[in-house]
Amino acid sequence: MTTELKLHNSLTRQKEVFEPLNAGYVGLYVCGPTVYSDVHLGNCRTFTSFDIIYRYLQYKGYKVRYVRNITDVGHLTDEGEDKMSKGARLAQLEPMEVAQKYTNGFHAMMAAFNNLPPNIEPRATGHIIEQIEMVQTILANGFAYEVNGSVYFDVEAFNARQNNDYGKLSGRRIDELLAESRELKSQDEKRSPTDFAIWMKAGEDHILRWNSPWGEGFPGWHLECSAMSTKYLGEAFDIHGGGNDLKFPHHENEIAQNVGSCGCGGARYWLHTNMLLMNGRKMSKSDGNTITPQQLFTGDSEHVSDSYSPMVLRFFMLQTHYRSTMDLTDAALQAAKKGYQRLMEAWASLGSLQATGGAQNGTVGKEMQTALAEAYAEMDDDFNTPKALAKVFELVSRINALKGGQLSLAEVNASTLQAVRTGLGTLLFDIFGLKEEGADAGAGQETLSKVMDLVLDLRAQARAEKNFAMSDKLRDALNAAGIVVKDGKDGAEWSVG
Repeated sequence: MTTELKLHNSLTRQKEVFEPLNAGYVGLYVCGPTVYSDVHLGNCRTFTSFDIIYRYLQYKGYKVRYVRNITDVGHLTDEGEDKMSKGARLAQLEPMEVAQKYTNGFHAMMAAFNNLPPNIEPRATGHIIEQIEMVQTILANGFAYEVNGSVYFDVEAFNARQNNDYGKLSGRRIDELLAESRELKSQDEKRSPTDFAIWMKAGEDHILRWNSPWGEGFPGWHLECSAMSTKYLGEAFDIHGGGNDLKFPHHENEIAQNVGSCGCGGARYWLHTNMLLMNGRKMSKSDGNTITPQQLFTGDSEHVSDSYSPMVLRFFMLQTHYRSTMDLTDAALQAAKKGYQRLMEAWASLGSLQATGGAQNGTVGKEMQTALAEAYAEMDDDFNTPKALAKVFELVSRINALKGGQLSLAEVNASTLQAVRTGLGTLLFDIFGLKEEGADAGAGQETLSKVMDLVLDLRAQARAEKNFAMSDKLRDALNAAGIVVKDGKDGAEWSVG
């Protein structure tokens, strides 16, 4: 069964056959984290989804250049303060200390989920020159204006040009945006509420600042992705991804900046992951409806009745299409834990089966071949992991029936059995990115070590902030799980005991 790879393009709002700009090569850009705090579970869902997409593109034979940025400047809070500066102020650290600390934590979390690293991971602060040059080009092309050391993208001027269509990605039109916006305040420098900053003048107390033709300042958040995707993937490239919450204004503004600087909109295909809910509601710290990855790993939360390994969580994520809303509940996690164990047990059983049939395949062998082929076909249909998993579990049922004697091994020839082993192994481990936690003690120990690094880092952070109640709570939860933590002069050590 041979099928073409199709993906849902957010830009056209339809499913399209994927055709890369250059045969055999794919340029993939995904918006990375703003490293001012610990990575949250919604981020993990997004980056795991794109890890699977990256893996599948490689399986299809493409040479993929995967670029995922690190935002360490320019991302403002609702109050207008740079998130990195705010994080540094609250922690009494240098901004780059904050950036490095949470970048390290992000990498550790991605490794725990078995996400492959990107080919290039550029930082916004490492590409100030490119961002200044892009601002200069946008100004020269008549799509921006400078006021008192800040530069704003002129959305109405942009949309007035032939073929420019601000709002095409998100579906939000200028007249609607104007209707939603309040009247400009007298002190507001922007000509229109729809305009956005691509370079901002730094106030006296602003820590992160660079010299520019417009004075000391820092780049706008949207600018970095336009500058870095262009540098590493070209003015036109294949796929741009990110969370659905970035569609507007971040990705909409990226497209405008790219067109404003070079006349080309950047990516040809836009992919967006949907949001993560918990117990049917949006996660929120204010009402307590939230949970961290570390709390899921340890089970130290009122929202769960058990601890869940990174591979169980990854399997859980596979059960929902990346474009669909995912609802995290304890019941669903319990079911995922059982499903993952059943899958790994079937995989182990498949390795022990010995074909007894002749050269011809019987009905069972043909059904196994069909189920595996259909699983791959589902991956070709916009990376549909839940439907692919459903086909895999049809295969699991036959494997278990063959092992238990309900189906006859005489119905499966040796070449089919070997092909199923190879194809299923590739799908489970190379594409889905799962690991045999239960069957492979070495892999399980490696995963546990990564998780413990995260937990001990969280505990050390609590101790540094003199939050001894949280520090003790983490230690006691680990002890209850059979993991002993001992504090020493060189830091905490752990052992299973």
